[in-house]
Amino acid sequence: MNFDIKEYVKNVREAAEYIKSKISDKPEIAIVLGSGLHGIADKLENPLNISYTDIPNFPVSTAPGHKGELLFGKISGKNVMLMNGRFHYYEGYTMKEVTFPIRVMQELGVKILIVTNAAGGMNPNFEVGNPCLITDQINFMGDNPLIGQNCEEWGPRFPDMSEAYDKDLTEMAISTAKKLGIPIYTGVYLGITGPTFETPAELKMMRNFGADLVGMSTVPEVIVANHAGIKVLGFSAVTDKAVPDELKPVTAEEVIEIANKTGEKIADIILALLGEL
Repeated sequence: MNFDIKEYVKNVREAAEYIKSKISDKPEIAIVLGSGLHGIADKLENPLNISYTDIPNFPVSTAPGHKGELLFGKISGKNVMLMNGRFHYYEGYTMKEVTFPIRVMQELGVKILIVTNAAGGMNPNFEVGNPCLITDQINFMGDNPLIGQNCEEWGPRFPDMSEAYDKDLTEMAISTAKKLGIPIYTGVYLGITGPTFETPAELKMMRNFGADLVGMSTVPEVIVANHAGIKVLGFSAVTDKAVPDELKPVTAEEVIEIANKTGEKIADIILALLGEL
């Protein structure tokens, strides 16, 4: 693979410089809004929208329900950056393109990244429509965004992943959910490429790996955030039962509908949590 790290770093910095020229305050917290999480955007004070198409070198989102804009503003006195529409490996992007926004966040000085997604619940105890905090992840995508030349300024060649999701932030989120009376699970998220939903045999295998959730995003972003020294908190909306013996045909439309409802609960937790950070 012909990958030029210098060119990539230059492209990321050009995008970051463009954003810096538009915003007055640097964001400390970034939130990747997965399916159903757009409600958080409504809470932004003095919001500034920047379309992906306006940012130099920025990819463009094609997934259903993903808008394709960055939003900047304040929530609970914190400078926040929202990514409304993410990039997926199944869309045909390279891993470097999928994680390009995380590198831009790093250049902007983001310290905490909150990732959200819609996921299938492989744990038979998980009920559809409830949120789950991600405690760890399994990269089953057959690729890694750090393959190729390493930029030492951004992070080490071999980054530690022993705490991919920050334990303190996760404990705070559990406590916040309890205060709000919102039932919440904890579990391991397994990332696959998609775009097919899983076969019963695949689900059995993944469950045997120790995964509770399966989805088609998040894992590359979290790897790069860890490489960048950014603390990560992760939420999944459990949108369908991914249990082999209870498997029913599922459509993207059904997933998005349940994600929208579950996303409201996750948004409530995140908004309350931002006040405590």
